[in-house]
Amino acid sequence: MEQEAVNLVSLGGSADLAEMTIWSLFWRADIIVKIVMVMLVLASVWCWAVIFDKVRRLSKLRKAANKFEDAFWSGGSLDDLFERIGHQPKDPMSSVFAAAMREWRRSSASLNPGGNYNALEQRIERVMHVAVGREMEQLERYLPFLASVGSAAPFVGLFGTVWGIMSSFTAIAVTKQTSLAVVAPGIAEALFATALGLVAAIPATIAYNKISTDLGRYAARLEAFSGEFSAIISRQLEAGE
Repeated sequence: MEQEAVNLVSLGGSADLAEMTIWSLFWRADIIVKIVMVMLVLASVWCWAVIFDKVRRLSKLRKAANKFEDAFWSGGSLDDLFERIGHQPKDPMSSVFAAAMREWRRSSASLNPGGNYNALEQRIERVMHVAVGREMEQLERYLPFLASVGSAAPFVGLFGTVWGIMSSFTAIAVTKQTSLAVVAPGIAEALFATALGLVAAIPATIAYNKISTDLGRYAARLEAFSGEFSAIISRQLEAGE
C-alpha cells in the first residue's frame, strides 16, 4: 500500500510538472496577476516596435546625411542645391539647410545696401537652431516610453509576484495544505510575472541607452553642420559688403 501511495504521488507530481507551461501558468494565475502579465507583454511588444523603427530610421538618416554632405561639399552652387531639395527636404540635415537658405533669401531680398549683416547672421543661426531642435524632437519621439518601461517594468512584475504569492499563501491557509505540490504552482505563477517584467525591461533599457547615444551623435552632427554653414554665410555676407 505504501508503495502504491508513493507511485500515485509521483504520478501526480509528474502530471503537475507536465502542465507547468507558459500558457498554464497564465491561465491559472489570479486575475490581477493576469492583468499585470498582459500589460508587460503589450509593453514589451511596443518596445520592440519602437526599437526596430528607431534603428531602421537612424540607419536611413546616416545614409541621407552622407549623401547630402557629399552634395553640399562638392563645390556646386548652394542655390542649385536648394532648388533641388528646398521645397521637399527628406532628412533633418536637408531641412536645416533649407530653413537657413529660405531665411537668407528672404532677408537678403529686403536688406538695404550697408544694412545690418550681423542681425541677418543671428537670424539665420536662430533659424537653424530651431530647425535642429524641431527635427530632434521628432527623432526622440517614444524614447521616454522606452525609459519608462526600462525603469518601471521590473516593479510592475514584482507587484504581480507579490500579489500572486499572497494569493498562494491565502489558498494554503484555506486548504491547510503545506506540501510543495500545493505551494509550487502558485509561486511559479507569481514568479512568472517578475520574469515578464525583466523580459520587457532589459531590452528597453539597453535600446534606450544605445539609441540615445546615437541620437546624441546625430544631433552633434547637425550642430556641426549648422556651425559650418553659418560660417560660410558669414564669409559670403562679408564679401558682399
